[in-house]
Amino acid sequence: MRIKEQNINKILVWLLAVSAVVRGVLAAWMEFGNDEVYYWTYALYPDWSHFDHPPMVGWVIQLFSLNLLFDSEFFIRLASVVLMTTNTYIIYRIAMEIKDARTGLYAALLYTASIYAFVITGVFIMPDTPLMLFWLLAVWMAIRSLSLSKGRYLILFGLFTGLAMLSKYSGVFLWVGMGLYILIFNRKELKNPYLYLALLISTICCIPILYWNIQNNFISLSFHGGRVGGGKINFGTFGTEILGEFLYNNPVNFILAIVAIVAAFKGKTNIQKPVSRLLLCTAIPMILMFWLFSLTRPTLPHWNAPAFVILILLSAVYLCDKQVEPDKLPESIKASLLVLLLTLIIGVAEIKTGFIPLDKHTEPEMLGRDDFTLDMYGWRQLGEKFAAFREDKMAEGVMNAEDGIVANQWFPLANLDYYVARPLGMRVMGLGWPEFLHKYLWINKERGGFHLGENYWFLTDSRYLKDPKEMYRWYFSEIELAGTITIERCGKPAKNFFVYTCKNLTELPPDLQTFKAQSASANR
Repeated sequence: MRIKEQNINKILVWLLAVSAVVRGVLAAWMEFGNDEVYYWTYALYPDWSHFDHPPMVGWVIQLFSLNLLFDSEFFIRLASVVLMTTNTYIIYRIAMEIKDARTGLYAALLYTASIYAFVITGVFIMPDTPLMLFWLLAVWMAIRSLSLSKGRYLILFGLFTGLAMLSKYSGVFLWVGMGLYILIFNRKELKNPYLYLALLISTICCIPILYWNIQNNFISLSFHGGRVGGGKINFGTFGTEILGEFLYNNPVNFILAIVAIVAAFKGKTNIQKPVSRLLLCTAIPMILMFWLFSLTRPTLPHWNAPAFVILILLSAVYLCDKQVEPDKLPESIKASLLVLLLTLIIGVAEIKTGFIPLDKHTEPEMLGRDDFTLDMYGWRQLGEKFAAFREDKMAEGVMNAEDGIVANQWFPLANLDYYVARPLGMRVMGLGWPEFLHKYLWINKERGGFHLGENYWFLTDSRYLKDPKEMYRWYFSEIELAGTITIERCGKPAKNFFVYTCKNLTELPPDLQTFKAQSASANR
């Protein structure tokens, strides 16, 4: 493929358009994953912050779905489709200002090829969706503040960093990077009043998070502190984290990032030193921090993926510097895009057809247990089949129309809420240990709480089988298996849902206020 200078803008437009169309189709076609459907509840019950994350992801869902007026998967994910397209253009502009338009195009192509960028932030609706918008804008303004020395760019950096922190707590690494750069390479900047104004603006942006945590005894901060706390050294979790980063960021991009870091440290990259230093000061601490966490407990590879997005800028510069034939697209970028394409084809085909036999179980209670792709398959089918099942049981007088659904964990609570209860106008409640219910503790309160004598349905699948007779023996006077719903994929059984009736609630579970009091005691 030949890239002439005068055609770069045209190629960029085609890249943005094709990417948006493909991701839009996937957003409409694919069922929600466990995390995504849970974040739908952030828009359903908006708040200043939430148990797991800051509020921004819920706000963008509300914005793009017109406050859930349109509540299909496509509209709930529409923010991801639009913002990832915007982010691709932003990273193009950043790289163009660092070096030239060709570097910008390389950065846009590598960003598009990132599994994290294309799928996790570009199809799925996650806190990373708004995070990446404000993350890239903040990096752009930080670079401009170095080269143009204008106070307004520092102020904008503070604003966008604050909005990034309002999207996900890891946005704070933008300030970590800026702080390290100033302390190591540019201490005279400590006399710049705009720096402190920028810090103040970031702090003001975080007031909703602080306010909510004060109201809730810092439950969210305690929860995340527990996720990254200490423990015994475990090289298995560390290896899993590295492998996950290798795959999530695209293997080609991952290798390019390492090569670009080495080249930058050796001074072999044609980029202004202040810019290179700022990018490394922002990316490397974030990567190292989560590597450190992974040595003692399981972590998720997308937690430090924003750092690898920053390294795409260095990779694009490196490729431009090493390009022998300027008009020819580097083979590494072609390989990166090919990896993305193969990942999408294989991933979507596996979810929809299960053509790769990931699960060997045949027992009804274990069917599909080892097939992680089933987390994104069968929920629509369950909703349709349960509606007919429920009608039959109500006709038999087994249950009533006003009876709701209970589960003991945030997933499958949100999955059941969206795919099963929402179309039927049913109430879904969280009944279990508070630390596993997450936002459903607050949702329980919004929905009026539990009342003695109530009846509920309980649905559990063969992937995460739970026994309500054991879990809920103290709560209900009668718990019975009412039937089994089989989810089929390509005409074959993929997993089973076991449907129980839980009748006559005899004891009320701990409510939100009790959990707050327990949390406050634990923090003392």
